[in-house]
Amino acid sequence: MIDVQNLNKKYGNTTALDDVSFNVGKGQTFGLLGPNGAGKTTAIKLLCGLIRPDSGIVSLNGKTDPTLIEVRRSLGVVPQSLAIYEELSAEENLHFWGRIYGIRGRKLREKTADCLKIAGLLKRRKEKVSKYSGGMKRRLNMVCSFLHEPSILLLDEPTVGVDPQSRNLIFDTIEAMKKEGRTIIYTTHYMEEAQRLCDKIAILDHGKILDIDNVENLITRHGGPSHIEAELEEKISDVEKIKMFVDDKDIQLEERIIRFKTSQPMESLAKLNRSGLRFHSIKVQTANLEDVFLNLTGRRLRD
Repeated sequence: MIDVQNLNKKYGNTTALDDVSFNVGKGQTFGLLGPNGAGKTTAIKLLCGLIRPDSGIVSLNGKTDPTLIEVRRSLGVVPQSLAIYEELSAEENLHFWGRIYGIRGRKLREKTADCLKIAGLLKRRKEKVSKYSGGMKRRLNMVCSFLHEPSILLLDEPTVGVDPQSRNLIFDTIEAMKKEGRTIIYTTHYMEEAQRLCDKIAILDHGKILDIDNVENLITRHGGPSHIEAELEEKISDVEKIKMFVDDKDIQLEERIIRFKTSQPMESLAKLNRSGLRFHSIKVQTANLEDVFLNLTGRRLRD
């Protein structure tokens, strides 16, 4: 469905994208995960033909020119900046965008009603958008993108500045679109969003893809060890005895607390269980996407 090969884009002396390549199959959700300025929005603009690359190829449904009318009709785009008219109502906004895509009459009315229901705006469909909350505007912005039933959705940080309820509704909507077979590209700098929604993730920084894979494989390769903290029922001073049961020899022992790192937390816990020691509690902190990003770039994701 989407094939990107060796995309390069500069703005003056600033490199926005540096030899970026990836592909997304039908019905997959692909995440571009990176901080502000990483190149995520530039990638979206190139995919929908708003700007042209300095070099490289974008192929959407087998077509290599995203400015073609038939290609653009297959796209639904949710830009980071709201693309709705605040002096119109939600219903009028949907009617406007529907007509842009050639939808008329009964079909337009039905599609508008469906979108308003999905966005939770059916009861306020006649109100001007200027009276809406930020979350309501984001929800309307989202449903305007798939009114015409596109096969590909390009979502550029669609949850920026929204409340938890609106964010959850947007997540549910994206997951429903995926179940219907739509191919989705989702840009974000929120790790929990990428982990929940995306089949594959590209870690993007300074315009360059640092790695691409599913969450589990990225964490395995780049997340680093898990941290285990165990509280014993009784104080122990024999550190050597504990070392017999764990991989990490740099064990920290403080009163009844044992702390150590391990690349195989479940195996380490099983060994501790066989040690004969009695535990009051055990905490396991496993690696996550933030650890992946830190280890790949040397800085936290939300810098």
